Amino acid sequence: MKTFIAGAGSDLGVHIDGAHLGPVQLMNDLKGFYKGESFSLIQDENIIKSRNLSDLRKNDYEIDKFNTKLYQKILEKAKDGYFPITIGGDHSVAVASALASAKVHENIGIIWFDAHTDYNTFDTTVTGNIHGLPLAAITGYKNGELRYFHDGNIIQTSKAVVVGARSIDDREKDNIKYSGITVFTTEDIKEKGIEAVVEEAFRIAGDRTKGIHISYDLDLIDPEIAPGVSVPEFDGISEEEAMKINEIVMKHLDQVVSYDLVEFNPLRDENRKTEQIAINLLAQIIRAAENKGKFNNKKY
Repeated sequence: MKTFIAGAGSDLGVHIDGAHLGPVQLMNDLKGFYKGESFSLIQDENIIKSRNLSDLRKNDYEIDKFNTKLYQKILEKAKDGYFPITIGGDHSVAVASALASAKVHENIGIIWFDAHTDYNTFDTTVTGNIHGLPLAAITGYKNGELRYFHDGNIIQTSKAVVVGARSIDDREKDNIKYSGITVFTTEDIKEKGIEAVVEEAFRIAGDRTKGIHISYDLDLIDPEIAPGVSVPEFDGISEEEAMKINEIVMKHLDQVVSYDLVEFNPLRDENRKTEQIAINLLAQIIRAAENKGKFNNKKY
């Protein structure tokens, strides 16, 4: 299968600098390995990001402009049969990548691997950081302003699953309750094991859908192991569990239609620990996606 990498260099969705540099660094690391098509979009250096802590809609106009361009490019490539891999950037870029997949495949599920549920709205957000709102926008729970560029289906809440959550705002919990999305916490992972939780996530997201979008936030991993993220949350998963998730994703690759890896912040990394994990995850997915269907198409 043909792969396409979209580097989405934006940290407009968070008040901490650095995540916009992540795609540049990771794509540079992949040069010796990846020979497929790629595209880079970097936020305008002239954009002055809001630092007003009382602003509860930080950079919403700028994020919409950025995501419109990203969406159009991913949509173009997905229509041409490519497997899109989006490297963020903060998690707000997933509004573009997930909805581009939903436009092409019409009815898909989503698995959101993240320490946060990212299910705030402009009414419930405490910080105004839009990287805490994207899953709500993708599943149509308010936040329509974040998807002006999209005229296709949103992803049904019943087909949306969060894995690894351990930091959920109080008012965000009500959004989750009323929306009906499924959330597995790190406590669930400890109790049931990573494999059982992820397999259940695939069952839910893949039930009567035409594919699954995977969105993998590196803050899922404990910051002692992967410190290079903008908003670390302690008591995360191990590196072994992080790689196990990828193994299960590859096992279900016939269902997976697109993949994100987001929130790598090289300014916060230590001894390139997070960078190396990110590269390992990406290399696995790229190799698996490029081999997908090869044997089925082989002529004897």
